[in-house]
Amino acid sequence: MEKSVTSRKAARKTVFFCQNCGTEYPKWSGQCGECGAWNTLVEGMAAPKARGRAAPGLVAPSSAVQRLDQVAEEDTARIPTGLSELDRVLGGGIVPGAVILIGGDPGIGKSTLLLQALAALEGRLDTLYVTGEESLTQVSLRARRLGLPRLDLPVLAETMLETILDTLVRTKPGFVVLDSIQTLYTDTLEAAPGSVSQLRECTAQLVRYAKASGCAIVLVGHVTKEGAIAGPRVLEHMVDTVLYFEHDVGSRYRIVRAVKNRFGAVNELGVFAMTDGGLREVSNPSALFLSRHEQPVPGSVITVTRQGSRPLLVEVQVLVDASQAGNPRRVALGLEGNRLAMLLAVLHRHAGIALSDQDVFANVVGGMRIQETAADLPLLLAALSSFRGRPVPHDMVVFGEVGLAGEIRPVQNGEERLVEAAKHGFKRAIVPEANRPRRTVKLDMEVFAVPRLDQALLHI
Repeated sequence: MEKSVTSRKAARKTVFFCQNCGTEYPKWSGQCGECGAWNTLVEGMAAPKARGRAAPGLVAPSSAVQRLDQVAEEDTARIPTGLSELDRVLGGGIVPGAVILIGGDPGIGKSTLLLQALAALEGRLDTLYVTGEESLTQVSLRARRLGLPRLDLPVLAETMLETILDTLVRTKPGFVVLDSIQTLYTDTLEAAPGSVSQLRECTAQLVRYAKASGCAIVLVGHVTKEGAIAGPRVLEHMVDTVLYFEHDVGSRYRIVRAVKNRFGAVNELGVFAMTDGGLREVSNPSALFLSRHEQPVPGSVITVTRQGSRPLLVEVQVLVDASQAGNPRRVALGLEGNRLAMLLAVLHRHAGIALSDQDVFANVVGGMRIQETAADLPLLLAALSSFRGRPVPHDMVVFGEVGLAGEIRPVQNGEERLVEAAKHGFKRAIVPEANRPRRTVKLDMEVFAVPRLDQALLHI
């Protein structure tokens, strides 16, 4: 009797998991020794080894060591979802066996988008929608409100992982949506649903099933108040693709961004508009990020940024005003604040324009975030335009990286950016010297290729 009680206590051993990286510790500490994060360790129950069992359909044949040149090439056919913007983010469509994790704020439209994708796929691919947060009645009401083209979608309300896997093995769908991963639990663990141990184990078993069966699985994840997907970061390493749903408060536009994709480009984005009938694709996203002033205004410069494989025209606005305090403010929205301060120092050093007594506020119209250096030159030209009160020509587009020595460095895919600007009617462009278009590229616009910052200022 004593031995059975001792073994049962050992099976229910308490451990601590890091919510950031998933590392397991026998006792609590203030800092994770693996990732260095503070106050991220939470209590959980260790998985009892004696109770563990292989999930159905997860037994894979043993593999042998092979040489790379002996591995046969396979052209995996992607399955289009019927939503071109979602296909763009995924890298061209759904890859069989892929596991996709999508996160976003509550009510942003994750379930709406996935229901629309399921309705578009039904008839071409067997699908299944598994809900752990809503009842079947709630899902049905949403589908009818959206006016989906098909309402005969297979739906399952379940939170126990073993039951879900048994259903998948029996019905063999090709595309499954699990909404959400935080509500699932496995009976091999005694921890509560949503805990670190449950998240990690449920995701691991779903990934194994997807790879063994070729079924594509989408996991809907909650986000923290910082906007990151809740749970250990190890979840993002386990899946093939990580998508984030983004939007500005009060805006009807939604952006789906890929931050990880084993089958496509990262930082690829798709743009949708939320309407009464669900999410609608935006065919010309560049129009969202341009103010289209009737007359040229000081402090506004159009640039061409690149998000994944898509060039987008965005408007960079800068307001320069006399500071009323001893310490002038430097505020950047959609841009890196430290880079703004550095570029203003370059403007002073190599162009002789001092803004040390001025407040500088920079913003990217439409809530777009620019993480590349191609916005350096338009940012400085917009600051100078606002400071002098002289507008930049409304038919001019600018891009280029500014170095600390005052040189204008090239950016990637310069010719594609110019072609995109020409499509939208821009007639003039200021670009780095190394991005001067080749003679084979025919553009209906005047291009000024400049090697240094002081020369770029001469053209405005």
